[in-house]
Amino acid sequence: MRGRRNEETARAGDRGGASVLLLAVGLVVLLVGLFGAATGVARTARQQARVAADFAALAGAGISLRGEEIACRRAAELAVANGAQVVGCALDGLDLQVTVEVTIAPLPGLHRKAAATSRAGPVRG
Repeated sequence: MRGRRNEETARAGDRGGASVLLLAVGLVVLLVGLFGAATGVARTARQQARVAADFAALAGAGISLRGEEIACRRAAELAVANGAQVVGCALDGLDLQVTVEVTIAPLPGLHRKAAATSRAGPVRG
């Protein structure tokens, strides 16, 4: 009889242990998921910045004969249409180089910027 009582006391001390373990595993899964989502958002923003820079440079280079101001204005219009902001624009001959930024929020309250630069102009060769 004495052995049975010690066994019951030992089991009573373990009550709730599985709940704590399950909570810890759930927290780890949640953190891994948040990290994965933040990484995905950052990669998407980087790609969005590249696309916006490419389109902006192509649009501006198409009218580069009208001058830098007009070409850069057209590039900025296309960058904004693609969710980016032009932070640099320069015309060198007929080559237009455009740098854009995309602001992202991978997690609430956390803001980051993804930037990309693209050049467009006539083919030489």
